[in-house]
Amino acid sequence: MTHSPPPGMPRARIPGPQQPPPPYPRIGAGLWKRCLGGGLTLWALTALVTYATQSTAPLPTLILLGGFLVPVAFALWAYERHGRDLGVSAILGCFLAGGTLGVLGASLTESYLLRPSLGMFTGVGLTEEAAKLGALVFALRRQPGIRGMRAGLVLGAAVGFGFAAMESCGYAFDAAVSVDGIDLRALLETEILRGVLAPFGHGLWTAIAGGFLLARRRPNGRFRLAAPVVGAWLGVAVLHALWDATHGIAIWVVARLSGTGLAAELFAQGYILRPGAAQEHLFTLFSVGGLMLVAAPGVAWVRSLAHRDTSWRNTP
Repeated sequence: MTHSPPPGMPRARIPGPQQPPPPYPRIGAGLWKRCLGGGLTLWALTALVTYATQSTAPLPTLILLGGFLVPVAFALWAYERHGRDLGVSAILGCFLAGGTLGVLGASLTESYLLRPSLGMFTGVGLTEEAAKLGALVFALRRQPGIRGMRAGLVLGAAVGFGFAAMESCGYAFDAAVSVDGIDLRALLETEILRGVLAPFGHGLWTAIAGGFLLARRRPNGRFRLAAPVVGAWLGVAVLHALWDATHGIAIWVVARLSGTGLAAELFAQGYILRPGAAQEHLFTLFSVGGLMLVAAPGVAWVRSLAHRDTSWRNTP
């Protein structure tokens, strides 16, 4: 004969089988889209408030939102599509290390190479790409299990986008400060231009070099400076130098076509004194066209590396 327990009496619960925790955070698909859309809305709202109030208080928010918006969105896209198993800490560490160490390396380089020239752009490309690879090594020094082409492409891009975010904030600040006060129009133009070009610059170049570096990482975690790694570093440094030199090359071409003298000096100075309307149109055409020509081989290069890696097609 059994007796039912009185009402209200606690009953013992038998725990059921527990599912093992996922190896990586379950982030819903499309987070990068929400980040991009929400951030763009906040950036536009901050710009409107700054313009309406003529106050300098929102400027730090405007600069940080404009500088980090596109790089963060693309880093999230790379994580969602191809890097969930790498871990949030690896992505975040590479993003922050790339931004901090890369900008420090760039600042040191530009302080010693002041005069614009082809030699300067080559030196900047070599130094900055080496600094970003060093940041990637530093961020992954205690994670020997992370290696392979896919990991290098994703984490290299995170390093490059971190660098691009920090650098864009610096350029935006320089554009905003003028002898006549705060130049809001120059700040907004700089952030829009650098935001549009961000996916085709530092993130792309460091993804290529990082892919070669981690593809040849030893199982014990040691990094190898093999010939393909050095070749990739030199290749992306050339793309970097051509990208930076596009402005001066466009001025040189415009000066040659319009018959303006001292073409070599104009390339070094970086501007044409009192340009005409036709010269301004030609400069826009050649500068934008030059950037597209430089970006094309980088995009083709990174796509070929991704297509050759079988794990790229089997990511979460």
